[in-house]
Amino acid sequence: MFGNLAEMAKLMSKAKDIQANLKKFKEEMPTMEFSASSAGNLVKVTVSGDFMVKGVEIAPDANLNAAELQEAVLFATNSALIAAKAAAQAKMTEVTGGLGMDLPGIF
Repeated sequence: MFGNLAEMAKLMSKAKDIQANLKKFKEEMPTMEFSASSAGNLVKVTVSGDFMVKGVEIAPDANLNAAELQEAVLFATNSALIAAKAAAQAKMTEVTGGLGMDLPGIF
């Protein structure tokens, strides 16, 4: 009986650690930035860890028509967002100790 109580205490302690780490994670992610380029580095998009576009840079020598420019911006944006999501998922695995927790609303 007391063995189960000790395990329960460990579990509660682990839960508190995870909760504190999640709070820190939610504070850190918006400050992180992820960039991706396309069209031979003529277009660069930067997004934050909370999936907001922070910047779009188009090289002055980018000689792209409208359709090519749209495609380049779309590709760079999606690539940056994929990188941000992968980093968030990796950090979530680290924070939860690999428990496989899927926490809705985190990202």
